[in-house]
Amino acid sequence: MADEAKAKGNAAFSSGDFNTAVKHFTEAINLSPTNHVLYSNRSAAYASLHQYDAALSDAKKTVDLKPDWSKGYSRLGAAHLGLHQYEDAVSAYKKGIEIDPNNEALKSGLADAQSAATASASRARAAPPPNLFGDAFQGPEMWAKLTADPTTRVFLQQPDFVKAMQEIQRNPSKLNEHLQDQRVMQALGVLLNVKFKAGGGDDMEVPEADLPPAPSQPAKQESKKPDPVPEPEPEPMEITEEKEKKEKKEKALKEKETGNAAYKKKDFETAIQHYTKAMEIDDEDISYITNRAAVYLEMGKYEDCIKDCEKAVERGRELRADYKMIAKALTRKGTALVKMAKCSRDYEPAIETFQKALTEHRNPDTLKKLNDAEKAKKELEQQEYFDPKIADEEREKGNESFKQQKYPEAVKHYTESLRRNPKDPKAYSNRAACYTKLGALPEGLKDAEKCIELDPTFSKGYTRKGAVQFFMKEYDKALETYQEGLKHDPNNQELLDGVRRCVEQINRASRGDFSPEELKERQAKAMQDPEIQNILSDPVMRQVLVDFQENPKAAQEHTKNPMVMNKIQKLVTAGIVQLR
Repeated sequence: MADEAKAKGNAAFSSGDFNTAVKHFTEAINLSPTNHVLYSNRSAAYASLHQYDAALSDAKKTVDLKPDWSKGYSRLGAAHLGLHQYEDAVSAYKKGIEIDPNNEALKSGLADAQSAATASASRARAAPPPNLFGDAFQGPEMWAKLTADPTTRVFLQQPDFVKAMQEIQRNPSKLNEHLQDQRVMQALGVLLNVKFKAGGGDDMEVPEADLPPAPSQPAKQESKKPDPVPEPEPEPMEITEEKEKKEKKEKALKEKETGNAAYKKKDFETAIQHYTKAMEIDDEDISYITNRAAVYLEMGKYEDCIKDCEKAVERGRELRADYKMIAKALTRKGTALVKMAKCSRDYEPAIETFQKALTEHRNPDTLKKLNDAEKAKKELEQQEYFDPKIADEEREKGNESFKQQKYPEAVKHYTESLRRNPKDPKAYSNRAACYTKLGALPEGLKDAEKCIELDPTFSKGYTRKGAVQFFMKEYDKALETYQEGLKHDPNNQELLDGVRRCVEQINRASRGDFSPEELKERQAKAMQDPEIQNILSDPVMRQVLVDFQENPKAAQEHTKNPMVMNKIQKLVTAGIVQLR
């Protein structure tokens, strides 16, 4: 709503309808009372209406809201100049130039104010008759009057006329050089509210002090609205926020590029200076803040990095910035928090920050950082929880429960033992035995394999794994496990008994000594085994099986191939093939 009213005000100002412009700018201010640009625009409109007291009030408000905005001091200087407060005008323009040394509008305004101040001081010393021509050409009101008059507005489109009027404004004594120009005479009449007859002779000269007092004109002529015709604006009183924004962005981007170059050279202090300057010039781009945060991160100033990231997120939400930029700031904050983490609990805010970043934008880099943080937290928790003494106590409690056939309770104690000491193969072996008793064969198999991984020479791990596989009726795999255990402990009776039981079951399968229900169950289970599926899908093995049925001579040749016979044996053990 405020932007809509502001746009209407800008359009009215550009067409010379300053009263309407004031109305719309006032509406916008009521909707957005802290917007400094709106007060600046209304100040310009008041100045164009010669209401300099109101223009001064709005200019002061502009400066109060945005002290580092050079345009505010331009408005302040123009208002003081319109009120003939020359010293105050000079002071305002100088302050603006301190902020923006290259601003031509401020330089021009300062020159006008200084010229007017000098002229005022000279008149005060000499006390000559009032210089009506000089006053007519002073200040920005001259251009406002020429713009408001339909006749002289056309002249403002002609560069030579504008140049002549600027020359006279700087030095009123130059008027005599331009009296032959009827446009200048017409403009003089508009400025003094008098009418000159057209067609003055070549010898016509008007002395500066001999002009009669300007007759009063009806108020209607003063407030007459100009036709809505586009006109040039030689005095920089127009609203040009877009142009200023573009210039600011260009300056800020140059600072950013210089900062990037310094960052690549590891000149972090210089990079920070340039990123900070870019932030001061343009506060509507959070990339300058996130870049500075990256420098702080490299320097190890993690708290400063976090502050900048939080500032970037807050400002980004105000500006409705790209969600990817918000995610980048959050990811950078999470990285800084990870760098500062000293215990497992310190990782919690970092993990939360990474999760927030992923809700903004699911970036692979952020996801990896989250996974790494969660992994590091878990490892630290294990380290912090590690206590071999308590682990042994819990394992003994589990053994007691196992003897009493309290298997769920035993699992609980073994699990706590492993949390206290995750490198204990005995605890894994014992828990595998509990899972086997409870019928949780996949969990038992997993624990037995972990036990073997931690200590490949620990025979109990092989007996646990072989027992689970035997109960799963994977006799060939169980046989391999028992045989592997015997390599480390050749005289282990449990392993030897396991081999014997597996051989009995495999021989039984070879004879086909199964009931139809058992055979059907074994075949269905075998068909889910990826190894069996690969054997059956192999064209060579399929031909071998055909030869065993139809071509005994070819089958004899196949029996000489160890690889083929090994696969045949697997099919026999699984109940898929029977040898008669």
